[in-house]
Amino acid sequence: MPATPRFDAIDALRGAALLWMTAFHLGFDLDHFDYWSQDFLHDPFWTTQRTGIVSLFLFTAGLAQSAAHRHGQPWRQFWRRWAQIAGCALLVTAGSLLMFPRSFIFFGVLHGIALMLLVVRLTAGWGRGLWLAGALALAAAPAGAAALAGSDWAATFNGAALSWLGLVTVKPVTEDYVPLLPWLGVMWWGMATGQWLQQSPPAWLRQRLRGPLAGLARLGRWSLTYYMVHQPVMIGALALLGWLRR
Repeated sequence: MPATPRFDAIDALRGAALLWMTAFHLGFDLDHFDYWSQDFLHDPFWTTQRTGIVSLFLFTAGLAQSAAHRHGQPWRQFWRRWAQIAGCALLVTAGSLLMFPRSFIFFGVLHGIALMLLVVRLTAGWGRGLWLAGALALAAAPAGAAALAGSDWAATFNGAALSWLGLVTVKPVTEDYVPLLPWLGVMWWGMATGQWLQQSPPAWLRQRLRGPLAGLARLGRWSLTYYMVHQPVMIGALALLGWLRR
């Protein structure tokens, strides 16, 4: 069976998310190396950007899964890509444990994507029900946290064993946290949007892009490699610059 075709529009969205993420991480790294001072945990300027970046990645992943489902992507191909993402998630955990031992990444964006891809793949046949499922997932995290607040169950869902669900009343201390809820809702909506776009004319997803947008599409085709390489390169460059300045 032929490989799932690439769609320039999906790859370009992914490429845009990569550039946005790079700018965000550069600001974070500059703060880490004391080149400037920013509050990435509480300043709405930065927290809103983080939400937007993660949302764009997950929405695009949903779009890509809609294309894979429509073109009959075999499970073997799915598992091969899934294993790459899960393996990179483990590398992120190991690297962050070395750099941030007190706040290492135990369930960040790659961990979340790996789990959500399984759910979205298994629910691809829900059709219009994906819109409702996405809305319920987005509402479940704040509603669940409010219901658990002050109860004996709060500590259980805040603990390491279940915090990946997202029903936490206190955010865990970690450098990146993308739990199943509410973020699964964003990927479900990406899946639903992709199915709608492929069934309704004009075929927006099939259009070929040119110029700068084509460059974004090329970047988006190497998203996982770029994701894994960009931070070590920037951190290494800033560390070298600091050493040279001293």
